[in-house]
Amino acid sequence: MVSILYIIEEVGVFGPKGNKFSIKNDTFFDTESKKRRKIAYEDDDIDSGGSEEEAEILGGSDAIGGEHDEDEIEDTPGEIRKRVATELLDKMRAIARKEKEDKDGDEEMDEEEAGDSLVAKILQQEQLEESGRIRRVIASSVKKPETADGFKVLVQHRQSVTAVALSNDDLKGFSASKDGTILQWDVESGKTERYQWPSEDILKSHRAKDPRGRFKKNSKSVLALAVSSDGRYLESGGLDRHVHLWDTRTREHLQAFSCHQKPVSCLSFRQGTTDLFSGSFDRTIKYWNMEDRAYIDTICGHESEVLTLDCLSKERVLTVGRDRCMMLFKVLDQSRLVFRPPPTSLECCCFINNDEFLSGSDDGSIQLWNVLRKKPVYVVKNAHALLPAGQNVEQNGSEKIPDNGLENGDRKIECYNCSSSYSWDSSISVCRGSDLAASGAGNGCVRLWAVETGKKDIRLYMTFHW
Repeated sequence: MVSILYIIEEVGVFGPKGNKFSIKNDTFFDTESKKRRKIAYEDDDIDSGGSEEEAEILGGSDAIGGEHDEDEIEDTPGEIRKRVATELLDKMRAIARKEKEDKDGDEEMDEEEAGDSLVAKILQQEQLEESGRIRRVIASSVKKPETADGFKVLVQHRQSVTAVALSNDDLKGFSASKDGTILQWDVESGKTERYQWPSEDILKSHRAKDPRGRFKKNSKSVLALAVSSDGRYLESGGLDRHVHLWDTRTREHLQAFSCHQKPVSCLSFRQGTTDLFSGSFDRTIKYWNMEDRAYIDTICGHESEVLTLDCLSKERVLTVGRDRCMMLFKVLDQSRLVFRPPPTSLECCCFINNDEFLSGSDDGSIQLWNVLRKKPVYVVKNAHALLPAGQNVEQNGSEKIPDNGLENGDRKIECYNCSSSYSWDSSISVCRGSDLAASGAGNGCVRLWAVETGKKDIRLYMTFHW
């Protein structure tokens, strides 16, 4: 035992002359301690009050360049918001002054308080329009072109066009066809750019499934398009059962999502977000987030194929199925409202605002709905009867087609059953936040309608023939 203590003492666990050794006096351990202190200080963001050597370890460059950093202090989020709000107010004041000058001519302007009150009214008006509480009256301001030169027929697809979409800034248009092509249009010039389908290897890397069944031959046929509110993303869906994500800036294919078991029939982005709803012939609606490229939820309820869907800013989706009913799904509440029209099959639907919506059916009628009622508020029957040139259609609510009315060209009405005696309403859309609606049918005409909520009326305003 004595020998062991002697060896320990000689090796140096105890210092010379029996002095006890301290780890603090060892330079090796001292250096490691400083490094540990450095990491702790950086994590906690605590200023060091030690020596110059410690300051150098903690980051001497920050100490040296402290004065330079103070000169380049960035704006805080609050200051940025204040600057943006000030710029917006200045812009609105300029608009208010211009309106005042146009109204009063050379008269003197009111005081600044009066100008600010006018700005407040303009901002409040815009907020109410965006929320859907009030509706812009623009149908009466639409003017029919005097000549047909204002319309252009642009033929770029080899087969029938199945879907079109327009960006919120009205600068870009998108079209898809049964031939599998997706084109991006410049609205002003009419120039087109083609989207290139990814190779099979890329699709397999996205875990895309192979086409199957009777859709295998025409698997690239596109049936639906949708553009995000910021114009950054384009979505397409078709017979291959996938939802395809595209970048509109580079026209690059980003991702393929494979959750549907049958062809994708309709797509719609939620306003102001990158949330997407997709409807399919497999009777389901899928809920996605395109920013995270993630699947969120599956919505069920229809007993047959989903034909059309639409949504606004709220997490609500309006759908029409081949089961002769229209459903309003409240995603957060996991509930739904079912709307059943008179004995007819609905084909299309769209929101007017959060409480009102339109639908079109295969018997040629257009229905106006309210969320508080299970039956249509107003019905326009025989909405797309095609008459001989020079004769107008009177929308008097009559169920009968005029004796000389023809449907879809020169074919006579007598050769149809009563369920097919009217022209088929295949699509309907609304200018968001306004009283202007448009409908299209198989007889080759598009009609504009003025939706009058107070009177609960839909009035024919204009017809375009091709």
